[in-house]
Amino acid sequence: MHILDKLYGVLLSRKGQDADKSYVASLYSKGSAKISEKIREEAEETIVEGLRLEKSAEDPEIRKALVHESADLLFHLMVLLAHHDIEPNEVFGVLEDRFGISGHDEKASRTQS
Repeated sequence: MHILDKLYGVLLSRKGQDADKSYVASLYSKGSAKISEKIREEAEETIVEGLRLEKSAEDPEIRKALVHESADLLFHLMVLLAHHDIEPNEVFGVLEDRFGISGHDEKASRTQS
């Protein structure tokens, strides 16, 4: 079982739990707006570290920071998916469908639909 599937199971189990005792439950209680705010925050932090690493590609601390911020971003994205009962395999399926297709071609097909 992939770690994202394990995480998804834990996130689902937090639904309905006490928001004072569970960080995830507290996010669920505040809804998609708050969860999305956290995703935006973590995306911005991930971008900052990615840009820093671009300038200092050999710096292990910046690399570590990028890895940690990326984990935070994935975590909060998974919270949003679980909040809406969207399983990771649904997202993986889209990625699999797109695999081997030029990114330019795939994007063009979406804008024509």
